[in-house]
Amino acid sequence: MHRSRPPRAVFLGVLLAAVIAPVLVGCSGAGPDTDSSEEPTSSETGLGSGASPVVFAFVCDDGDRETYTTYSAVWEDERTSCTAKRLTGSVPSTQQQAAVDATRGDATLVELASTCAVTGTDPWTSAVADDGAAHVAAGLLQYCPGHPETDHLRDALSTYRS
Repeated sequence: MHRSRPPRAVFLGVLLAAVIAPVLVGCSGAGPDTDSSEEPTSSETGLGSGASPVVFAFVCDDGDRETYTTYSAVWEDERTSCTAKRLTGSVPSTQQQAAVDATRGDATLVELASTCAVTGTDPWTSAVADDGAAHVAAGLLQYCPGHPETDHLRDALSTYRS
């Protein structure tokens, strides 16, 4: 069930995420209310001095527009149409880059982040039908292992590959 949040709370949440993002090194969209093992990036960024990992907010519009700063909040509200918007960061984390590499050019970092936010829709609920979809599925499984529909996507990818 979707819960409305006052516009000020959304703004403060986005502002807070932008302020604390450097502290949350390696957490793509992760906030203080989530377990980092369930968020899309690990704490190992592999970044050099001065570089910071990309952190996203999610603008979702399935009839009402809302902005989220964590995947878990989007998943809880069961949103099906979201776009990732970069909040901070200059380079992908090691995990983010590995996920993009796994797509073999079939998805960008923003596309993976946007797809990771949604539930109840493709590719999370469908069969993997071709190589492109298999590449995207492999990237998503690396990018967001804590997604609530990971088991289905893993099974769909395994079925396609067998």
